[in-house]
Amino acid sequence: MVGFNEILSEIDKFVWGIPLIVLILGTGIYLTLRLGVLQFRRLPLALKYMVQNEDTSNGEVSSFGALCTALAATIGTGNIVGVATAITEGGPGAIFWMVVAAFFGMATKYAEGLLAVKYRVDKGNGRFLGGPFYYIENGMGKQWKWLAKCFAIFATCVGLMGIGTFTQVNGISSATKNYFDPEMATKVTIFENDYSIVTVITSVVVAALVALVVIGGIKRIASVSSIVVPFMAIIYVAICITILVVNFKEIPSAIVRIFECAFGIRAIAGGAIGTLFMAMQKGIARGIFSNESGLGSAPIAAAAAKTDEPVRQGLVSMTGTFVDTVCICTMTGLTIMVTGAYDIAISKGYEGVEVTSLAFEKGLLWNSNIGPFILMICLVFFAFTTIIGWDYYSERSLEYLFDNMKVVKVYRWLYILAVLIGPFFTVSAVWKIADIFNALMAIPNLIALIVLSKVVVKETRKYFDKCHKD
Repeated sequence: MVGFNEILSEIDKFVWGIPLIVLILGTGIYLTLRLGVLQFRRLPLALKYMVQNEDTSNGEVSSFGALCTALAATIGTGNIVGVATAITEGGPGAIFWMVVAAFFGMATKYAEGLLAVKYRVDKGNGRFLGGPFYYIENGMGKQWKWLAKCFAIFATCVGLMGIGTFTQVNGISSATKNYFDPEMATKVTIFENDYSIVTVITSVVVAALVALVVIGGIKRIASVSSIVVPFMAIIYVAICITILVVNFKEIPSAIVRIFECAFGIRAIAGGAIGTLFMAMQKGIARGIFSNESGLGSAPIAAAAAKTDEPVRQGLVSMTGTFVDTVCICTMTGLTIMVTGAYDIAISKGYEGVEVTSLAFEKGLLWNSNIGPFILMICLVFFAFTTIIGWDYYSERSLEYLFDNMKVVKVYRWLYILAVLIGPFFTVSAVWKIADIFNALMAIPNLIALIVLSKVVVKETRKYFDKCHKD
């Protein structure tokens, strides 16, 4: 397994090198400039549209339902485990670069949502299919269909072996094991490796629940997400705010430390550049993993929204990145810093959910058990909704590739199997696999966003000239 991890590390370093980071940030910066910093100027309107549906328009689910489906696929282990992983591997400065990537990512997410609705295809019986594969093919031209197929293939792999299954169920099983059986008092041996019985039970239960939901399709996924995501997000944010209030004296020093580490100021002589790049790499990679701006996943859900106005859905999609990363991920990062969990994790070699769990334990000193318990519940529900959200993305990608629902039905069982075996992979290997597929999926989508930026700008100007003149 050591050799396998080393191979994954080399591939991860290659695909998440300077070229891809420049491409992701560059696309966000380019769209931000072309749209006149729309993500800042139009955020209040976007937040209004987020909860104001167009139920009389064409589509499968409400705009809020489509957003919750997208948020279901983004608010997950990336917010809890991913942030902790970014900080322990890239230092506290990774938090800063995560937020920077999210700010520019909001413009990227806006463009994705707009193009998804503009180029979506009516499949009949009230079903709409859209996303990067259709705005690549129909927006860029048929000669680019090969690029659309590449995206669909990578998106299927991301769902089956990346964000959708392994990382999420691995996070769930780690959280439940750490809470119910931290000492592995009850062990079972599987393929010559010892696992807690809690891990085995968790994998079976989660796989069964996923099976019950995904068979119902987008409407069932959206209905479950619309209830679970807002409720759990509010609970999680409330706990983070409570910890920050209790430890408010530590916030200024934590912020200073984040900025110093973000620019390599705290690095020893000669190591500033390496520290800076590591913080950028881990922060941007985990930020993209968390909010998925630029990956092209969210527009697949946006295409199903009941709306006839591409710009409106683009604004709604944009709020997903704001909620996911600017709000929730930042709170997680600050919580880890102000409680001292980061320093303890570095000294003791903690990783993943162990770090955030430690922060919740230290942050609520009057009851050290309640914090980890609430974190476990939040992670379980967040990760579960991410699993079902990514099943939808993967299915739509397969439908584009094969236009055959029999293939989709077979895939569902493979997806459930991936959920079942996910807990038995190492944390390090799981996150590296996810990073690699994220990168491969992002490249075709980012190319399309740059090429179709003229369409995005034109549609935006037309809409605001007609409906919202400043």
